[in-house]
Amino acid sequence: MSLILSLETSGSQCSVALHSKGQLVISELETASQQASVRLTPMIEKLIKTSGVSPSELSAIAVSGGPGSYTGLRIGVSTAKGLCYGLGLPLIALNSLSVLTQSVRKDNPEGHWLCPMSDARRMEVYCQISDGDSEILPTRAVVIDELSFRDMLERHEILFFGDGSDKCRGVIRHPGAHFRTGILPTAADMGILAHERWLRQETVDLVEYEPFYLKEFHTRLMG
Repeated sequence: MSLILSLETSGSQCSVALHSKGQLVISELETASQQASVRLTPMIEKLIKTSGVSPSELSAIAVSGGPGSYTGLRIGVSTAKGLCYGLGLPLIALNSLSVLTQSVRKDNPEGHWLCPMSDARRMEVYCQISDGDSEILPTRAVVIDELSFRDMLERHEILFFGDGSDKCRGVIRHPGAHFRTGILPTAADMGILAHERWLRQETVDLVEYEPFYLKEFHTRLMG
């Protein structure tokens, strides 16, 4: 049985969660991500105490590893590594956009392609596209303009969501483009992905692993 502690600090909020075999046991969330450096450890301690689980019972630590906020990712990954070193646990690293997709994939009756977007800077976003299960467009940084995703929207309707999608609503004008507001990545949505990685023993090297910043890559996506 897997019992995994998950940390999510990639965006505008900070959250932690405990999952048993991929199912949520308990979670904590705070919206002031700027305080992640001082709030994350107390949140973890509170969650562990409230759950009644001993740290020795944990199977692994999972972290939302980016792309996203440079500072948030650094705090989340360094905290996760510290826990792994201290408890002798493996580290599971998840793509933050894939975590974001988990929050809407079961609430997509129209079968839209799913495009999570994380705000980068100016008109740039981090994004990927999937059908909820299979990847269609790998994670990348995109500078948004009126031609963005045009060819893909001609092929299939796309649901855009995440804090990066807000600034795209008035730019990406196509009948096949749909937008959903208020969707942010949370540790509560990391359970299934983390459990699947744990079953496949897909963990990362504690010494070598670095957050997936993606900041050096910029492109203008039309297709």
